[in-house]
Formats: sequence, C-alpha cells, structure tokens
Amino acid sequence: MLATAKGALERFHDVTAADDGALTFAHGGVLCVVQGTELEEGLPVLNLTCVVAWDLPDSADPEHDVPRRVGRARGGGGPVRHAPVVRGERGWDVTLRYAFPAAGLGEGPMGTLLMLVVSSASSMRAELVGG
Repeated sequence: MLATAKGALERFHDVTAADDGALTFAHGGVLCVVQGTELEEGLPVLNLTCVVAWDLPDSADPEHDVPRRVGRARGGGGPVRHAPVVRGERGWDVTLRYAFPAAGLGEGPMGTLLMLVVSSASSMRAELVGG
C-alpha cells in the first residue's frame, strides 16, 4: 500500500521514504507525511498528515478561522477530515489529518485522493499565512 502511495505521489513530488516506510514530501509550503497501518486483517489504511501552518501569531484566530475553512473545503468536494488547531510555545499550529481505506486503490485513484487532500491543505495554508 505504501509502495502504491509512493508511486502515486512521485508523479507530483519528490518523496522520501523513512526506514519505517513513512513517506514525506512538501506541497505549496505544506509538509506532509503518509503512514500505513492495518486496522485489522484485510483493512489497510493510509494516514495523511499535513502541517498546514505553525507559529501563527497570537493576533491570528485559527480556532475560529480553521473550522470555517475546513467546512468550505468539504463543501467544495474536498475530502478534508480533521484540522486540529493547537496552541504551541510560539503561536498557533494547524495540521490537517485524513485517513482512508487503501485496499484495491491503484496509483491513479490513490494519487487523485491524496492530491485532493494536499491541495486543500495548501489552499488553507495560503489563506492562513497569506501566501
């Protein structure tokens, strides 16, 4: 499953595979990692985590802003699932997480699904940090 994800992502990005199989890449200033797990026998799942923004200033209002942006991404057909906002030591941090069953997906469909999520994360980042 991770080999398929790697092939799908390499059509668009430079991808690095870690020793544990996790895949990392960047898209539009968003750092991303794809990990695989098997929830139970026959149910392989890919988890995609995108670091949308970090150290946003206190003047930002991501707790209000991010849920609105996630809702808009969902309404636009994007498969955005969960975008937690956490107060870090130096400001607000925003990640976007999406998990989906990966059984039977070829490189084309998997690449489309992954890029939909990553594109949503990049759009959210552009709106949050202005670029």
